[in-house]
Amino acid sequence: MHDVLDELHRRWSAGETVGLGTVVATFSSAPRAPGAAMLVGADGSAVGSVSGGCVEGAVYELAQQVVESRTPVLQRYGVSDDDAFAVGLTCGGIIDIFVEYVDRESMPELPELVASVREGRPVAVATVVEHSEPELVGRRMLVWPDRVLGGLGSQRVDDAVADDARGLLAGGRSDTLHYGPEGQRRGEGMAVFVNSFEPPPRMLVFGAIDFAAAMARMGAYLGYEVTVCDARPVFATRARFPEAHEVVVDWPHRYLQAEVEAGRIGPRTVVAVLTHDPKFDVPVLEVALRLDVAYVGAMGSRRTHEDRLRRLREAGMTEAEIERLASPIGLDLGARTPEETAVSIAAEIIAQRWGGSGRRLSDLDGRIHGE
Repeated sequence: MHDVLDELHRRWSAGETVGLGTVVATFSSAPRAPGAAMLVGADGSAVGSVSGGCVEGAVYELAQQVVESRTPVLQRYGVSDDDAFAVGLTCGGIIDIFVEYVDRESMPELPELVASVREGRPVAVATVVEHSEPELVGRRMLVWPDRVLGGLGSQRVDDAVADDARGLLAGGRSDTLHYGPEGQRRGEGMAVFVNSFEPPPRMLVFGAIDFAAAMARMGAYLGYEVTVCDARPVFATRARFPEAHEVVVDWPHRYLQAEVEAGRIGPRTVVAVLTHDPKFDVPVLEVALRLDVAYVGAMGSRRTHEDRLRRLREAGMTEAEIERLASPIGLDLGARTPEETAVSIAAEIIAQRWGGSGRRLSDLDGRIHGE
């Protein structure tokens, strides 16, 4: 729902009833992740995507039917080899899409959801997408780390779902959870989709150089909240890094430690040290490599890398801590320009996040999308 939230709120505010299809589960090589959504307006317009084009037409028609009937539907779409014109995924995957109608009466909590997302406060939307009692399908509850709004049918269900939703929210994950009709954790009969709206992950780029400018553009494009930090005020300027969300003049290690103490560094944070100057990069790496973050990379030649490792060991870093360092930074793409280098670094971050090998897909067998 992230991609269509602003449009959904605009139409909701205008009193319009819209159809909303959301991917709630995927299997095999599904093209979109859980949470991807498509909105179908009363004027016949469509916003967003649930499959990259494979089943959009079928979901579009189903959304119109759901708006007319006021009955939510959980629909599964998969590959269809027998009929080339049947609705299915050409990639061979399977997706479950929950299609519902949304208006002021059915989703009165939408303004609070939008406000939380805009303010960067983590919130999850838990929706009953399957239940043995059809009248409970579509029930919704908003879950914050410290409170809930709405309910799913009983206190037992609300307590179980809220607890599990907070776990997903902390990891920035969206998923479908299964319970018994009364919220039994080992039961069957009820499925609840938890759509997590976690604030964007952070990308900290240390070193105000031309490679950092390209990295800031790439990070913003990938959905990171990008900070560029350098101790030299003549280089760390907003004019040189217009795509960065924040440009900070400070010593990198001092800034990073302050962010840690303020609680603004988390397990999804990525750190790119591009200074390749030991007086800057060694102190900040001493801090970064001891943190629970997603990625720490440092730019430099092979000679710079070996000198950096020596300095880190002399500073008391353990081998286990040093092994977390991606250096020289990036994948071997043959990159030359700052923009190509930014692609190389981004590719390594993505590969590490999802467990990719970094090899050419044409040289590999098996599934394209991992679990």
